[in-house]
Amino acid sequence: MTNLVRALIPLAAYALTGCGSGLVGAPGPSTGAIMDTPSKGTMQGIALLELGEASQFQQTRSRASFAELLGNAQPVGQVVRPGDLLEVSIWEAPPATLFGAGGGDSRVTAGSVQVSRQVTLPPTLIDSSGWLFVPFAGSIRASGRSPEQIQSEIVSRLSTKAHLPQAIVRIVRNATANVTVVGEVANSTRMELTPKGERLLDAIAQAGGTRQPVGKTTIQLTRGDKIVAMPLSAVINDPSQNVVLATDDVITAIFQPFSFTVLGATGRNEEVNFEATGVTLAQALGRIGGIQGDRANPKGVFIFRWEKPEMVPAGLATVARADGMVPVIYRVNLKDPATFFRAQNFEMQNRDIVYVANAPVAEFQQFVGLVASTVLPVVGVVNSLP
Repeated sequence: MTNLVRALIPLAAYALTGCGSGLVGAPGPSTGAIMDTPSKGTMQGIALLELGEASQFQQTRSRASFAELLGNAQPVGQVVRPGDLLEVSIWEAPPATLFGAGGGDSRVTAGSVQVSRQVTLPPTLIDSSGWLFVPFAGSIRASGRSPEQIQSEIVSRLSTKAHLPQAIVRIVRNATANVTVVGEVANSTRMELTPKGERLLDAIAQAGGTRQPVGKTTIQLTRGDKIVAMPLSAVINDPSQNVVLATDDVITAIFQPFSFTVLGATGRNEEVNFEATGVTLAQALGRIGGIQGDRANPKGVFIFRWEKPEMVPAGLATVARADGMVPVIYRVNLKDPATFFRAQNFEMQNRDIVYVANAPVAEFQQFVGLVASTVLPVVGVVNSLP
């Protein structure tokens, strides 16, 4: 029966090693397999960088900015829009007859009292086509113009019909000048804007503030087809980011919107959320409980990420996908003491994957354990045969 046992052991080993490709039950690729990925991998154009090589490029990573990407909007009240309610007041000097004899302001000139007649028209709603009708002046284009521009046109049209006409146009109500605040706030709301020029933090305060801690909240501001997100703490600390809001802006408060996934020989395998202010690689390793000392390869810690081409050193062959991003693998060698300094400055990005490969010794021990649990029972059965 000895020959039978000898024949079964290689077959079992062959099966356990997955036909020689890797250990059955291993959490993922080995360190060597990952290091060979740029030249032998099934995906073309993967760049492999040591953490030290990446440090200089990490410093050039740009951050989203409300001030730079959106800027301050023009306060409402400076431009008339459809749906606004306007009040028009007109004065004409004596002898004034165009708008009737009602009401007036007394003016004393050369010992005689003269009266300049004034009339205030009923508040007028600017229709969807953006026109304003003024008696004797006709239809005037109002949408997209300032009250002062409308005043000038009214006076110009009345100058041949009234005596020294003057006009004042005032926005009574901005019916359509609103912003929406949703997400992790006390009360989602739709806030009306005024000529004061409400800012981002005004809207958040109007909604009752955020329900989550400031340091873990991201503010996303949507204006037209632009979407920009920043940590709330950054907006509070930098007054220039507290931008003036525009009509139809949408403000969304999001709690810990970013995450990275950890796999392999670590304290736990899961998706880990992190706050808007960001986390470094050193903090990320701490949050996952570090690597498993009895299993992990300290030279085999990797970060898989889609990067912008400018974040990759020139000369590395990379292939961008449709959105312009390129695949990059960062290797972290925890045996090198300098790595712990670099890890404090290396920022994790949303959707990163942290993978820790098994140490070669751990893979061998696992293999021996599987052989023992699989082959030895077979040997026992064979030995029990007559």
